Amino acid sequence: MGANTTTLTNARLLTPEGFRLGWLHAENGRIRSLGTGGLPAEAGPGVDVGGRTVLPGAVDVHVHGGAGAAFTETDPERLRSIVRFNREQGVTTMVGGLVAASPADTLAQVAALAELTEAGEIAGSFLEGPWISEHRHGAHDPALLREPDLAEFDRIVKAGRGSIRMITVAPELPGALDLIRAAASEGITVAVGHTEATYDQARAAFDAGATMATHLYNAMRPFNHREPGPIGAVLNDERVVMELINDGVHVHPGAAQVAFDAAGSERIALVTDAMAATGLGDGTYSLGKLEVRVEGGRALLADGTIASSTIVLPEAIRRAVRDVPGVDLAAAARSAATVPAQALGIPEVGSLEPGFHADLLVLDDDLGVAGVVHRGEWVRPL
Repeated sequence: MGANTTTLTNARLLTPEGFRLGWLHAENGRIRSLGTGGLPAEAGPGVDVGGRTVLPGAVDVHVHGGAGAAFTETDPERLRSIVRFNREQGVTTMVGGLVAASPADTLAQVAALAELTEAGEIAGSFLEGPWISEHRHGAHDPALLREPDLAEFDRIVKAGRGSIRMITVAPELPGALDLIRAAASEGITVAVGHTEATYDQARAAFDAGATMATHLYNAMRPFNHREPGPIGAVLNDERVVMELINDGVHVHPGAAQVAFDAAGSERIALVTDAMAATGLGDGTYSLGKLEVRVEGGRALLADGTIASSTIVLPEAIRRAVRDVPGVDLAAAARSAATVPAQALGIPEVGSLEPGFHADLLVLDDDLGVAGVVHRGEWVRPL
């Protein structure tokens, strides 16, 4: 067995066809083969995982920080500390989330995340602001919000050097549809969110090229039978994938069930929206320019607004299986890996199949994280 090989045996593998007990062999950071019979000669003895479940590594496309650091910082080592923390927790692919900031700060932050992307540490950046509604700003500083401006967008795209994966836009803002079209033409995924949009305005955004919804239910006009708003538009449109923060705080399990039942797991991307406090205890932290108080794992602004979450994505998988009726482990795992990777066009992650990166999440019987493999290397040994 070569120095750059990793083999798991006696593993309950989640493949595109479903679960099967077998083995997985990786070489040079990629899955070479997997099966249920005897090991290939080049695989060697491997690591017996004791029948544990092996999922694709989690793919978090909406995460703002962790372990005391935030993606709004520009120090490379601080940024890498977020990545290391998340990898050890089973999040093997991340898109760094930014909140609304001044034009100068936005450019600096996007450039810093471009370097992190080029180094292979993250899969790109996500601008949740500044093109969102002042009426649904959530934990974004309303003083830093602004209307879509194609000239500013062009400057941001240049600073990102091809690393920007997603932006959030409130479609009711002046110039929003032009921005959506411009972003889509650049290959950037556009999400509708932080919005007071009507049903028709949200539909217009999807017709213009938006294909995602930022944290369904949160920071958007509520559903009403006379004006379904963005929630109704998202659930009804098969072109759209919706984020869902399944932390037990942002969304009631019954509301999560409605989304899964209406759209199916293939249109739901579990995300964390996690902040710097993730992995730490209660206390006072920063999210952009705003102060956030974490109490009992709940992150709140001074006025009581839910600010962010403090979970990692494998916890959202566990909560979905435990708390959301009708959601099994296969569905939850795909919503935390396959769906977000495909929705944002992140190649060769999110599935256990030959040619994909060997990013593996090993779970124990209680669906806790038992081990993690990133690019064929154990970053959290069994």
